[in-house]
Amino acid sequence: MPYTLKPDEGLSVDADRIDYINEHVDTGDRWVLNFGPQHPATHTTLRLVLELDGERIARCTPHIGYLHSGFEKLGENLDYNQYVTIVSRMNYLSPIANDICWHHTVEKLFGIEITPRCKVVRTIMAELARIQDHLLCLGAAALDLGAFTGFLYGFNPREKIYDICDYIAGQRYHPDWTRVGGAMQDLPDEETFKTMVKNFINDDLSVAINDLDRLLSRNRIFIDRTDGVGVLTTENAIAWSSTGPIARASGVRRDVRKDEPYLCYADNWDGEGAEAVKFSVPLGSKGDVYERFQVRLEEVKQSMKIIGQLIDNIPGGPMDTFADSKMVKPRKDEVYGSIEGLIQHFELVMTNRGWKAPVAECYGCNETANGELGFYIISDGGPRPWRVKTRPPSFINYSLMPQLIEGHMLADIVAVLGSLNIVAAELDR
Repeated sequence: MPYTLKPDEGLSVDADRIDYINEHVDTGDRWVLNFGPQHPATHTTLRLVLELDGERIARCTPHIGYLHSGFEKLGENLDYNQYVTIVSRMNYLSPIANDICWHHTVEKLFGIEITPRCKVVRTIMAELARIQDHLLCLGAAALDLGAFTGFLYGFNPREKIYDICDYIAGQRYHPDWTRVGGAMQDLPDEETFKTMVKNFINDDLSVAINDLDRLLSRNRIFIDRTDGVGVLTTENAIAWSSTGPIARASGVRRDVRKDEPYLCYADNWDGEGAEAVKFSVPLGSKGDVYERFQVRLEEVKQSMKIIGQLIDNIPGGPMDTFADSKMVKPRKDEVYGSIEGLIQHFELVMTNRGWKAPVAECYGCNETANGELGFYIISDGGPRPWRVKTRPPSFINYSLMPQLIEGHMLADIVAVLGSLNIVAAELDR
């Protein structure tokens, strides 16, 4: 039904834009344009149905996508380790972050405390995943507005992160690396891992971030296309449950790493009084496309700072915890040296009979590149979850699109959509 936008209800303080919508909302002088799913600026399988008055957007109706993969339903048919292959495909820009979040939630359900070594390595990989995601978003923001060089600055260094994932897990694109209580394997060689990460942070990434900053932050064309476009106020960012860089660009001081700390973001992560890693949460105030770009740029720098605090302080000891042999894989010496270890390994890997999940409900969340990623698990005590529900940040952020773009020009679509960094697999419902 047609509606009238009022200044106190709008997501923008642009009075001219509000006046335009109110003036044209009941007129029939429009034409309909399908923006996507084939349009290159949509990047993936999502579609916006636009009602246009000339070049001005009078109404925008988003469609959530066409994947229909049934990601959540698959969680009812896979055990707590197997499902990691599905969650990593929910965000193919930084899949290892989804792996870490899923098993963080499972371990919370089981009451498992992972080892200090695992916490440090997971934290490093989570921050590399944040960088991996932000680099593509920053580069694509430039590409969509015509700056192809900026895309190359952001995209090329991502190959080094794929190399690191390949090294620790044997797979570049979807590592599927974590397991209940640990990881699929320990680091093949710790010194090689450290060297790869340091070379990436100190050389490739530092150069790329400086190049992106110099190319775009004071670029007259880029600023004209992004400043004051797609404004999201602080109040409406909270009301619409927005999280991540989008909310923080609007001044919402919310970061799961600070507010609900986990891994090395929490004090005493090693059980011996170790302090949490130190980093700042960048905040904006205007909530427009330009400030979302700046917040992500600063978050990459903060991720570099976090990794720098941890990379030379990886604890020794095992990667996996063996406190409860019924929940996690037994050590290899037990598998090969005792019948009990062999049976437990067989039951967990081949039959699923080893899982003794409590009858309970559990929600766990991590701060990923696009905001709060959460998993809600309902367990009936069986070898698989009875229900799995995902709280994907892209699904929440995509709902903002009509409010951010209506009243703007058609050319502003690519700027606003790129600043939301929508991943279509997270829209799957």
